[in-house]
Amino acid sequence: MLRFLANENFPGDAVEALTREGYELAWIGKDAPGSSDEEILKRAMKENRILITFDKDFGDLAFKIGLPASCGIILFRIPPLSPGYIVKMVKEVFKSRNNWAGYFSVVEMNRIRMRPIRKV
Repeated sequence: MLRFLANENFPGDAVEALTREGYELAWIGKDAPGSSDEEILKRAMKENRILITFDKDFGDLAFKIGLPASCGIILFRIPPLSPGYIVKMVKEVFKSRNNWAGYFSVVEMNRIRMRPIRKV
């Protein structure tokens, strides 16, 4: 089963709904609010969780700075219209594939772009 770590900017209502639906999801907003991006990425790596976020800074950490991110990062670039909309989109994305680890993935309205993250 895939395990996910939701960044603090992920809506709590959406995290709760996804958890109720059986997704293995930890949330920084509950467990470690105020954590730095580096700390969040380290936790995702340590716990072997795919990081889900609305924060594009994680791309810089993985590619420009080269922090280890082989756990996988999914960046959602969708309008956060409501928690219900986010849950619907996230469920569709999660069901679309199971090979998120090792990739920096950008989810947009009508497509998913995936770029391999080099292993360190």
